[in-house]
Order: sequence, then C-alpha cells, then structure tokens
Amino acid sequence: MKKITSALFTFFSVSFAIAQSTCATAVPVALNSTTTAPAFTSENGTAPTLLCGLQGGTAVKGKWYKFTATQNINITVSTLLAQNNNSDTRLVVYSGDCSSLVCIDSNDDYNGALSSQITFAATTNTTYTFAFDNKYSSLAFDFTVMEAAPVGPDRLSFTSQAITGVTGGYNNCIVDMNGDYLDDIVSAVDVTHLAITYQQPGGTFSTTTYTVPNTTVLPSWSIAAGDYDNNGYNDLVYGSGSGVCFLKANSNGSAYTSDRKTQSYLVQRTNFIDINNDGKLDAFACDDNAPNRYYMNDGTNLNHNQGGIGDFPSGGNYASNWFDYDNDGDVDMYLAKCGQGGSGVGGNIDMLLKNNGNGTYTNVAAEANMANPEQTWSGACGDFNNDGWMDVIVGVNSASNGFTNVKKNNGDGTFTSVTAGSGYDTNTFMGREYVAQDFDNDGFLDVLGSGNNIMFGDGNFHFTPNPNMYNISSVDRPIGDLNNDGFLDIQNGSNVLFNNGNTNKWLNVDLQGIQSNRNGIGARVEIHGSWGQQIRYVQSGTGFENMSTITAHFGLGQATTIDQVVIKWPSGIIDTINNVTTNSRLLVVEGSTLAINSYNNGVFSIYPNPAKNVVNIQLQQNSNVMLNSAIVYDLTGKVVLTLNDVSQPINVEKLTTGTYILSISDSEGRSYSQKFIKK
Repeated sequence: MKKITSALFTFFSVSFAIAQSTCATAVPVALNSTTTAPAFTSENGTAPTLLCGLQGGTAVKGKWYKFTATQNINITVSTLLAQNNNSDTRLVVYSGDCSSLVCIDSNDDYNGALSSQITFAATTNTTYTFAFDNKYSSLAFDFTVMEAAPVGPDRLSFTSQAITGVTGGYNNCIVDMNGDYLDDIVSAVDVTHLAITYQQPGGTFSTTTYTVPNTTVLPSWSIAAGDYDNNGYNDLVYGSGSGVCFLKANSNGSAYTSDRKTQSYLVQRTNFIDINNDGKLDAFACDDNAPNRYYMNDGTNLNHNQGGIGDFPSGGNYASNWFDYDNDGDVDMYLAKCGQGGSGVGGNIDMLLKNNGNGTYTNVAAEANMANPEQTWSGACGDFNNDGWMDVIVGVNSASNGFTNVKKNNGDGTFTSVTAGSGYDTNTFMGREYVAQDFDNDGFLDVLGSGNNIMFGDGNFHFTPNPNMYNISSVDRPIGDLNNDGFLDIQNGSNVLFNNGNTNKWLNVDLQGIQSNRNGIGARVEIHGSWGQQIRYVQSGTGFENMSTITAHFGLGQATTIDQVVIKWPSGIIDTINNVTTNSRLLVVEGSTLAINSYNNGVFSIYPNPAKNVVNIQLQQNSNVMLNSAIVYDLTGKVVLTLNDVSQPINVEKLTTGTYILSISDSEGRSYSQKFIKK
C-alpha cells in the first residue's frame, strides 16, 4: 500500500482493490480516494458489454467498482494521473442494479490523452458502478474518485445519454430533416446507408435507415445540410478526402438520391450558401491543396466551379464561415486556413472575402487586420458584445504561429485584437472546432472550442471556462436542441450531452424562405428589447467539420419581453414581429409581415387588394424594369399559382380565402414581392 501522512488521510485515501471480477462483486470505493487496479493479466474479470457509445468493440477482461453518494455532488472519476504514464484505459459509469444497468457516461482517450475521465452529477443514496476493460491495455493503473468543482449559477452541467438508433462512424450532423422544425440526428452509416434519428414531440427519438445509391465517399472531413431544391426537406453534402457527394431528399423526405461529383480533391469544410443570391442554395467546399471549389445551382444541377473565392495556389483552406462582416446587406466569408500539408509558404494566412455585390469576392484580410497566421483550422464567429457587428475568435490547432486570438469588429471594416485579458490569453489549449452559441442562455455568446470545454462570454470579450472540461469528442460535436427545451445540447458519437439548463429564458427562430432559399440561410436575425440587441446569421456548416442546427437560438437571461424580432432576408425583404413571447419557438415565413397596402418593393403595386377574382399589376412611376413571370405563395410557402405572362390580370378566383404573396421576376432574374388578400 502507498504511504500517506496522517495529516492528509482525512481528506484523501489510497487503496488497492481486488476481486472486482463482475458487476455483482464490484469493490466499493470512497470519495476523494485513489485506487490501484491490478494488471488485467492477474485476474479474469468479466468485461463490460454495455459500452454506452464507446467504439471499437468489446474487450476480454474487466474490472468493476462501485460508489454510493451520500449527498448531491459532482464526481470526477479519472485515470489521468502522472503515475499512470498515460496508460490506455477505457471507463464506463452506470447507475441502476447489475440486472438493469443504466448508462451515465463513457470515455476513451480523454482530451487527446490515452487516459479516461468522466465527470457526472451524483444523487444522494444512489450507487454508481465504474467498469474498466482491457481493450487497449492490460497494465495496472490508478484511478481517483474526486469531488468535482461545483457548477456555478451561471454555468451549466450536462447529462450524457445514449440514443438508441444512432449508428455508424460519422455522427456529426444535427439538423431538422423532416420539416417539423425539431432538430434530428443524421448518421452516415456507410456508402449505401443513411440513418436519421428523428426527434419526436416529448423528447423521444425514432430512427429510420435509408438505403441510398452508392455515394462512394463518406463525410470523413465534413458534412453540411440545406434544402437546395427548395422542396421543404433538407439535403446533404459529404466532404471527403477525394471530393464531394450530394444526397438529395425526394418530395416527401422518404428517400434520397446521390450525386457523386467527379472532381477528386481533399475537401475540408463544406457549406450550403446562396453565393449569387438567386434564391437557390449553392454549395461551397474548401480545397486543401488548390483554390476552393463551389457548385452553382441552376435549378436542376449543381455545377462545378473553381477559383474566385479563396485562390491561394496550393490551398490550405480549412473552414469557411459565411456572414455579413461589414453590414452592407450581402454575405461575406471568413476563411480559416492551415498552411500545413503542402499548402506552401503563406498558406496559413487567413482570408476575409468581401462580397462585392456582383457575384465576385475580394480578399480584404490585410487591410481588415484579419490576415491571421495562427494555423487556425476554424474560428468562432458571432457578435460577442451585442453591438450589431460580427466578431471572430480565431481558433488554433497548432502553436507554431501563436494561440487563440480574439478579434473585435470595429464597425469600419477593420478588426482589433482584444485577446489580452479576455481569458483566451491564458488558454493554451488547441483544437479544430470553434463554434459560437449561447449555451447558458444569459444573452451573451459562448464558445465551444479547444480543451473540450465551453468558454462562457460576458458580453464584453471576457471568457471563463467551465471548472471541468466536458467528456466530449474533440472534433465530432454538433450542436442543437434535441429535446426542444430551449437549451442547446451537444452530440457526442451515439451519446447526447443534454443541457440541464437553468432559469434563463430563450427564443428559437426558424425561417421559411420564399424568394430567398427555403432555409433562409444567409439571413440576419435580430432581436431587440430594453436590454439591447442580439444578432444571429443562419448558417449551414460552422466550425471545422460539423453541421449544427439551422435554428437561430437566443438566450435572454432574465428578460421577460422581446420588443421586436427583425428578419433581414437574402432577398432584401425585411420581416418585423413585435412583442414576441419568451421561451418559445417562432416560425417566420418570408414576407408574411409586410403591410397589406404597402408598396415597398419599389417596382410594382397591385389592385384591387383585397381581391376577389383578379389581381392587376401596375408598374411604379419611373420604373424601367420588364416583368416576366410570377409565382403566388400561400403563407406556408406552398406554390399555389405560376404564370409566365404578367401583362394580363392574374386570375385568383380559384384560390381559397386568405393571405398570399405575389413574387414577380424581371428580365434580369431579380424578384419583387407584394402581399395581397383573397376574399
């Protein structure tokens, strides 16, 4: 037995434990203790078979221990100890009795080490079982059972839960896939199967596995989702080491076809984004070894293009993040770089690609102070101080050129580093994934980033880590509200870390585009109140490889009112909703709040309005456009009427009574809308 002084003994004990061969014979361990588990070769313990999400199959032998909580307390079980010399352990924590074990959590290779560690919330008089196996090592090791630092009132705890049906090696996509505006879990099982675990009302899940035409590739580097044919069901793009493949949902989301593109290249981040703002989503792919690729949507096909949006000759392009940095109304792109793996000297310099408004982009990183050399891989983009301008936390995956850099948007086209004193100046962890969301719903963006932790923001560029790192993957961790409670959860393989929440309030905003793309990707969502403002951009694909929810999520702290929600659509339409209820989901259909008798499209007016039989179109005075075709939508976004000739009155006699939106395109392909009432 290890020696220990009597002065320390009351706080911390050390013991050997033997005969822990099965769950039924699990050896009791105490709080604030170190236990030495003997080598597996000296015993023949039964290996655990309920692995709670661990990958790699079962082991041959196991060791079992149990702990009974005497109070409500946070517990950390860890083999991440100096004396273990990074021994390769696997750990599973259960509650329940041995005949019906219940998964609490599991861990292998904690925070990049080979050791294992789990922190969980223990409940008074509950017994927890700890199981180790010899999947990767049969050496002896020590483990500790310690009281974890308490979670403060403005911090969060998460409960890990295995989700039945989540399968396959690529579990890094959370998005609504069946049009019910509830986040689902998407798993690429193999090249011919796609599994979707649909969230059901009430917080349960149901998985459907679809057979798909052979994709030949899997999303080994990234995945993104978006409705690129505007049929109400999201499609997918896989980014692989040898190109991309699109999976397209049919008209009712019951089957998928595949479109494997022939270009072979090393893909990093993928996105869906309407590059030319024609109302149809295009797809973008970061090329690691050459100028970036993008696929323009002509309404039928996605057509390959290269160059013009990130043109460093030998690539190094790792993560593209689309938002309007200069508030001029069109979407720009921040491009996080790597510079390793053949991209050449200078390939690690980040780019800021300004949308020129005519389908072209200019790299303005140098003059904007965004030519960052940090071996970035990805960055967290959001309005961290709620001033209406998007800021950037420049991530870092290698210390060769410096650490994380916090960049404040000055509102004049430039950024200033405010890293000093931010909390990131003392954070030396590295990682590939940096994503901005408000996890604690206090009204200020946080960052899920390096060190498997959340850095909680205070709205003034100060960030504080949670006292304990979370037991999550360092890479595969998409974000979404998977129980529809207004708090964001994190997927971790086949497990979900459900956010236990707090008393803070929230708002989730879903969009349904009509003139803009169906998802409203690229839209700016603003909320306003006596407490100030917040903004979000609707994005497909953030961070380095994951696809997180398209829903715009806002935390509100203890605010009880939202004076106004403003949606600025890619089409230029602005919808405004007043006096919105907190702790609610809001679905906004593009154009649905336009005043009935307003003529704010600036091109045409319609009369009579309300109309019974026909609607007449009258060009505004001094308008020199030529109107061609028209589409009439109901307020659910369904097309109810199409016309190729707008020179004659539009017959609406067969439409049911209600409110509709008339969208007319001109000879240049631009669209204009006007609401009318059918009586």
